[in-house]
Amino acid sequence: MRYVALGDSFTEGVGDPSRHLPNGVRGWADRVAEGLARDRPGWEYANLAIRSKRLRHVIAEQLEPAIALEPTLITLYAGGNDLMDAGTRVRELLADYEQLVARLAGTGATLLLFTGYDVAVSAILGPLRGRNHLYNDGVRRIAAKYGAVLIDYAAFDAYRNPGLWCDDRLHMSKAGHKYLAARVLEILGVPHAIKVKGNRAGPARTFRQRGRDQHRWLVDWVLPMFARKLRGVTLGDGLAPRWPQPVRVPPRKGLRKLARTRAPAAATPGRSPRRGRAQHPSPQARRRPRPP
Repeated sequence: MRYVALGDSFTEGVGDPSRHLPNGVRGWADRVAEGLARDRPGWEYANLAIRSKRLRHVIAEQLEPAIALEPTLITLYAGGNDLMDAGTRVRELLADYEQLVARLAGTGATLLLFTGYDVAVSAILGPLRGRNHLYNDGVRRIAAKYGAVLIDYAAFDAYRNPGLWCDDRLHMSKAGHKYLAARVLEILGVPHAIKVKGNRAGPARTFRQRGRDQHRWLVDWVLPMFARKLRGVTLGDGLAPRWPQPVRVPPRKGLRKLARTRAPAAATPGRSPRRGRAQHPSPQARRRPRPP
């Protein structure tokens, strides 16, 4: 019984901080692995996902290592970062995605594929929603063609709750990761005791408050994201997979118990993230002068 997870920040666990675990995050995939191990001790787990990876990187860097691990369960979410790149052609992206899925399906493992959530964050990113819809339709078609289990994340109404999202409005919060882990385990028919406490909606924001929130979001998240694109750098540069080799998941206390017996986890660049924040360098850290 071996579970291997492939993908980008979605599967790495960005948005669910944990100072005890590799890369400073936990995420839904870790929680699924722990749920599997509690239900049937003996499960092994590897997570090859790294934030900011495009589909081509997943194919080049994660596909062959994943197959070599001889998994019995595979999860794949990839392509979301490509959809945010100028010039991406969805048809070509789906053709590459299908080749990746065909290889993974050929292992005989149970294969889980995810659609991408249609995050209505701002009119600034509105043009990306059409691409996302096309891509999700393709993922659904490919999942049916290859007999994969579809996790139709795009159809989960619970994610209308702002408490399931980080400040960057693109990554799930801790509550969002917990909710997704619970849904995946339920779809796999695995009992769990995950309880999700999403933040309740506060009082209605005034027009001025909404304007300040929007300005802060643009300055703290959107502009730095486009600046990285112009520089050709990503938040995943220099990061290694969190669990590159299969580890046997302890049925009690999970992966955090295992991490304490291993080398200390590498800290994520920037400040230690607060609850509900994605693991990105802070605006303050970005303004600090760097040594030559």
